[in-house]
Amino acid sequence: MDCNDVREQLLGHQRGRLDGELAAQIDAHLAGCEGCRQAAAVEARTSELLARQLPRHAAPADLKRRLAERVAQPPPAAPAPRRRRAWVAPLASALAAAALVLVAVRVVQPGFLRPSLGIADLVDEGVNDHLRVVASSHPVEIESGGIHQVKPWFTGKLDFAPRVSFAGDDRFQLQGGSVGYFRDRKAAVFVFKVRLHTISLLVFRADGLPWPTRGLERVGPLSVAAESSRGFNVLLWRDGELGYCLVSDVGRADLDALAVRIATAS
Repeated sequence: MDCNDVREQLLGHQRGRLDGELAAQIDAHLAGCEGCRQAAAVEARTSELLARQLPRHAAPADLKRRLAERVAQPPPAAPAPRRRRAWVAPLASALAAAALVLVAVRVVQPGFLRPSLGIADLVDEGVNDHLRVVASSHPVEIESGGIHQVKPWFTGKLDFAPRVSFAGDDRFQLQGGSVGYFRDRKAAVFVFKVRLHTISLLVFRADGLPWPTRGLERVGPLSVAAESSRGFNVLLWRDGELGYCLVSDVGRADLDALAVRIATAS
C-alpha cells in the first residue's frame, strides 16, 4: 500500500472498521513510514478533541436515587437448595431460543436495538467532519485541477458516484477532494474556499439516515434542513439515494449561494 491508500483508510482503521488483512497492511506501512505515522497521530488527536466536544447528558435524578437505593441494599440471602422442578429445563430451553432469535435479528438488521438518530446527530456529524478538514495539514487528497479531475479520482474509492458538477468560480474556489466518513459510511468530501473561509461538502449514501420532512427551507431548487451548531452553519438535503451536507462558518447567504450552484451546475 502507498501513502495515499493508507491515509484515506486512517479514520476507518482507528475506528476498527477494517478487516484483519487490510488493518495488518496498514499497521505494517505505519511501522515504516514516519509521515503516515504523523498523519495517524493528527487523526487520532482530532478524534479525541471532537469526542470531548460531544454533549454529555447527566442521568435523571430519579434514576440516580433508585440506583443508590439498590446499591445500599444488602444482597439477598442465598435460597435453600430445592429439588429442581420439572419446568426448569423447558424454561432454560425457551430462554436460550429467545437469545438465539435476538442474535439472528441483530446480525440481519445491524440497526436493531441501537438508539435512533435524529437531525441533530446529522448536524453534529457534519460539523465534526468539517472540523477534521480544517484541522488537517492535508485537507485534500486530490488537489483541484477542475471538477473533471477531482470526480474521477473517487472512482474505486467509494461504492457510489458523487453527483457534483460545480467546478468552482471566482467566488467559490474548488480546492480539491478526499475520502471521509459520514456516520457509518464513506463519503466524498469536496473542499471549497470563499475569501478566507473553508466550506466542506460531504456526499454520501442517504439510506438508513433520518431525513426530516417538516420545517424545510427552500434554497433555490432545493428543500434543505438548515441548522447551526457550535458557530457553524449546516445545510442538509437529499437527492435520490444520496445525501448532501454543506458546512462552514460563513454566513447563510454564502452557504445558500453555493448550495444553489451545486444543485444547478450541469
